This record gives sequence, structure tokens and C-alpha cells, in this order.
Amino acid sequence: MVKNNGIFILSELINEKIHPITYELLGKGRELADKLNTNLSSIILGYNIKELAKELIYYGSDKVYVYDHPLLKNFDILLYKHNIVKLILEEKPSIFLIGATPFGRSLGPRIAAALNTGLTADCIDLDIDEKGNLIQIRPAFSGNIIAYIKTSTRPQMCTIRYKTMKPAIKDIKRNGEIINKNVEILNNKNIEILEIIKAGEINISDANVIVSAGRGLKKPEDFSMIKELADLLGGVVGASRPLVDEGWISKEHQVGFSGNTVKPKLYIACGISGSPQHLFGMRDSEIIIAINIDPSAPIFRIADYGIIGDMYKIIPKLIEEIKRRLKLKNGRNN
Repeated sequence: MVKNNGIFILSELINEKIHPITYELLGKGRELADKLNTNLSSIILGYNIKELAKELIYYGSDKVYVYDHPLLKNFDILLYKHNIVKLILEEKPSIFLIGATPFGRSLGPRIAAALNTGLTADCIDLDIDEKGNLIQIRPAFSGNIIAYIKTSTRPQMCTIRYKTMKPAIKDIKRNGEIINKNVEILNNKNIEILEIIKAGEINISDANVIVSAGRGLKKPEDFSMIKELADLLGGVVGASRPLVDEGWISKEHQVGFSGNTVKPKLYIACGISGSPQHLFGMRDSEIIIAINIDPSAPIFRIADYGIIGDMYKIIPKLIEEIKRRLKLKNGRNN
């Protein structure tokens, strides 16, 4: 049996609140810790975050290491990395889990390199083998196969894709230990934050309704049709990778293995054939509606409802009918 020194997760903040990926890390981390009969610890960095540390206890942490300092209010990758690496070297956990968000994807490789350990990226599940090793499960070859990976170095590190793990359940009766750590400031970072530019407003992974377009879209201006349908349904616009690669829409809208994993209540795929890369990112949607002119398109194999036909004829009719019903509904309410 491999000696186990506990499991660590790196919590993430967004708009001064705990990012939902943190609760998914805690849910899986708690499951693994119970299997190994060991502790689950969280690391949180920021400014005025002591109250947030309590939340991490309620969601499954046994210990929370808090780094609270004005210089940590904004994400400084070198300062964050330095303090995290120092803690990991001190505590020597066997497993370290990080979210596969832009935050985690920036920090994870730097931390792993500093610790001289391996890092498995974009895991969709984790397990423990009979010897106590972490089994890291991730898609490979654009989702065509599932790889099961073991890391011989310690800590065993991986990043976990958002919306693939079951989040932890809050229990306000849980007790744990909050450990306030001194922040080590770097004097010669050779990096300076000149400006904080706000990212796009869309967070497609949290959307309940997504209307996505694929190669069936003839020109970028036709996204207006997709957006009109999405707006009427209270949703957001998605896209397959080719349209993002063409520069027709920003990457924050991309659904798929190399984009965002989504689990909306309704996913409408317009002119999307259904490559393995795209299906990986949206196959767990509650209801999938596919619109495609090709009856043999792979998207129809996972769709709950399929419409065989030209999206340029079908979508305007959908828009017209939704508007008609909304008008009737509003008329009755008045």
C-alpha cells in the first residue's frame, strides 16, 4: 500500500466568491479521502477571505490553509505559485487536485514543474486502485478513447474539467481546522500587472439553454439568427471548434473537448455533424435537439429529438413560432 499524506485541493475565486469548480473538487476529494482514510485539505488565496474559508469546511475540507493579503486580491501567478509550492513541500500531500479552468491551467503546470512531479490534464474522473494509487481518467485522441493514468511521482497532480464531477453537499455541522499562513512576498518577480481586463460576460458552462452552430452556418453574420433563437429561449450561443478556428466567434463560446464542457437543460445543435470532439463537451445535456441536413450525421445518435432539414429554413420558423406564442402569452397576462 502506498503511503498517503492526505489530499489537497486548490480552491478558486471568481468575483470574490468561490468558483463552482471548487465544490466539484471537494466532492471528488472527499470521496477519495474517505477511500484512503485520510484528510482532505484546501488552499485558498485572496484578500478578506477568512469567511470563505469556513465554507470550504462546510463542503468537506478537514483543514483549510488561508493566504490572506492585499497583494493576493488580483491573480498574480508567480506570487500564487511561490506560496502554494512552499506549502506543498512542507505538508507533502500524496494527491493535489486543481480545476481545469484558465486559473488552474495557468498555475498547474508551473506548480508541477517546481515540484518536479507529473501532471495529468483535463481529467473527467478519478479513482483509487488496490495499492492506493490515484487513477487519473481522461479522454485522449479527441475523446475517441479513455486513458487511465498513474503517476509515479508525488504528489500525484491533475487538473479536473469543470462540470464533470458531482459537487460536494454543504453541511454546516461539519467542523474543521482553519490555518492562517504567512504570505511570502517576492521582491524580484520580473513581472508587473499593468491592467486588469475583464473577460467576456458569457459563462457557457453554467447556461441552462445553449443554441450552438457548426459547419452548417454559411457565414459569421448568420450567428445573428442563432443568437435570436438563444435570446428567445433565455439561453446563450455556442459553437463548434471549426467556427472558432475560423475566427467567426470567440473561444469562450466553444463547446467540446478543447473548449467547454456543458450540461444545460436544453442543447440545440444547429448544423453540427457531431464529431467526437464536440460530442464529448455536450453529451450530458438533459435534452438534445439536433438540426442537420444530413440524416446520417453522428449527432442524431445522441439527440433526444432530431430534425432533418436545412437550418436556414427551420430556425426562422422556430423563431416565428416562439414569438407568436410569447405574444399570445403576454396578451393573456395583460
